[in-house]
Amino acid sequence: MNQQGLDLRRFTQIVRRYKVLVSVVVALGILGGGAYAVHKPPMLTSTTLIALPVSASQQPAAAGGTDPFTATQEVVADSFQVLSGALRDVRPAMSLTELRQNVQVDSPSPDIISVTAQGRKAADAEANANAVANSYIRYVGSSRSAVGRVHAHLLASASSATGPKPVARIAIFALLGGLAAVLIGVIVALAIGRNDRRLRERDEIAKSIGIPVLASVSVAHPSAAGGWTKLLKEYKPAAVHSWQLRTALHQLGLARTGSGRSGYDGNGSSPYDRDSGHSSLLVLSLSSDSGALALGPQLAVFAASQGIPTSLVIGPQQDEAATATLRTACAAPMSEESARYGNLRVVSYDEGDANMRPDTALVIVVAVVDGRAPAMPDTMRTNATVLGVSAGAATAEQLARAAVVASVDDREVTGILVADPEPSDETTGRIPRLPGPARRRLPNRLPGVVTEIKR
Repeated sequence: MNQQGLDLRRFTQIVRRYKVLVSVVVALGILGGGAYAVHKPPMLTSTTLIALPVSASQQPAAAGGTDPFTATQEVVADSFQVLSGALRDVRPAMSLTELRQNVQVDSPSPDIISVTAQGRKAADAEANANAVANSYIRYVGSSRSAVGRVHAHLLASASSATGPKPVARIAIFALLGGLAAVLIGVIVALAIGRNDRRLRERDEIAKSIGIPVLASVSVAHPSAAGGWTKLLKEYKPAAVHSWQLRTALHQLGLARTGSGRSGYDGNGSSPYDRDSGHSSLLVLSLSSDSGALALGPQLAVFAASQGIPTSLVIGPQQDEAATATLRTACAAPMSEESARYGNLRVVSYDEGDANMRPDTALVIVVAVVDGRAPAMPDTMRTNATVLGVSAGAATAEQLARAAVVASVDDREVTGILVADPEPSDETTGRIPRLPGPARRRLPNRLPGVVTEIKR
């Protein structure tokens, strides 16, 4: 049962993940069904009634059967002689086989037979029904009749054709096309999803390289320098994301847990100081993951909003194009409209070291590497390194390559920041600590030692 539940959950996740694809396929199916109904209009039917001689038709019928005379006339009306005689009057012109497929002979009562014909147009259906009925009357009334002369006459000519309403037919075919497209879309989504190796859940991301997820937040996706400038000025995380970022800073040892908003003590030094006079964090992401690029700037804006003097640094990059618009936004002077902006400074440099202000308490460095062939850019050293990745944007191999490159450059990755986690992801990305060696419990009483004194 557990395996079945997991399979159903996996199925639902894949379909939801590719809901755009499924929606497009369903829309095409609906349009295709409606277009088919428009270009292939329904066949209309029209009926002609023929009266037989009453004396001849009132013959005793077999038990549970039909009148033998009437049954015989039905066969005659659908015979080769009658249908071939009607071909000259049918429309549009068709072969004998086609006419036989479009004509049905029946008997609503013992002394009446009916001829029902189909046609794309009402006039065609009416003309064909009348043509077959007239051919039958001429044939059975002539000396060529194989069943003798029968004085039949036209009781009611075909004067109106009936059929499904166009609107209803279009709706039905559109619905059928949509249902078929749902099945096709789900099959295609499952086929793609099963071969997709990108990591989506927090637990999958964490276990792929054995590093815990520190925070997962929604991120902005600026595509121009103006969008980055707006993010640096106006970003304000929701309460749940604010708590996630605060927790990540604490876990990395970059935020003070004591009272007060400011992380800077006001005496020219920072409580985060180690060797360089400030705490620093490198946020490493992949060039193919545009969403993860916003993690560093959002974390810097959040830290500044908590009263921590923060510098956002954009240094040399392996892929300059990935950070081009962000560098352009950082090159523009920042306005100081609030305390948040007064605590945030953006720095962009290409060579040498970035110049930090003496009151800087926290430095967040943004670095981007190529996921296929990563190489650490020559950016400033930091006290800690985290890997930024969007849900569904990278494979385990890509994350492993980035972590190895950072480790070789003496930058040990200590945590992961997840951008845009999937709403259906209920995992945490926490890596359980391995249990320590089991300690042998000491005995309550030592063997051979007397614990009581007998008197």
